[in-house]
Amino acid sequence: MNNSPFKWVVLSVGGVIAVAHIGVLGHLLDMNKKYADRPQYPSINLPTGEYSSYDVDVNSDGYSIKYKANDPRVLTSERSLDLDKEKKGLFGGGTEKRTEWRRDEYTINGTRNIGGGADEEGKLSAKDVECIKAEGGAQAQGAMVGTSIAASAAPMLTGIPYIGWLAVGWASLLGQRAGSSLGSEVSSILNDC
Repeated sequence: MNNSPFKWVVLSVGGVIAVAHIGVLGHLLDMNKKYADRPQYPSINLPTGEYSSYDVDVNSDGYSIKYKANDPRVLTSERSLDLDKEKKGLFGGGTEKRTEWRRDEYTINGTRNIGGGADEEGKLSAKDVECIKAEGGAQAQGAMVGTSIAASAAPMLTGIPYIGWLAVGWASLLGQRAGSSLGSEVSSILNDC
């Protein structure tokens, strides 16, 4: 049994696998020596699109990434009209000189920027803060009122077979949402926001 063919097959397959492993390790060590002078950085899949930009700086100390998702953030459009022509009307004479210049800024979704919002330092004005507070409070009050009005319909809805308990929940959520949005709208009208 010492010279069985099974023993020789196992030894030969094991030897081939051992030599292959040694070869792979040697190849990996050789690759590390070949690319040792290059800085290594991880592969990062940045979300890129039409309005995004990034800059990767790689050196021996490490790497840094500067990424902008909406670049440019503001799009500009400039128009000008110069009109110098002599105007002859019914009674004669007269000149017209009209010069118009317009510069508009647009956000990424095409909305024209009309100013307002944050001041130069990036802080909100007192009026904006007051409007935000008033709208938040009105939303909470409206949600409570809407829920309580919808809850008054609960006895009628629980009589629905099989889904009465579910209909009460739906009515409460619907009342809460409707009251919240109505409170927000009323607050913005009353506070001139």
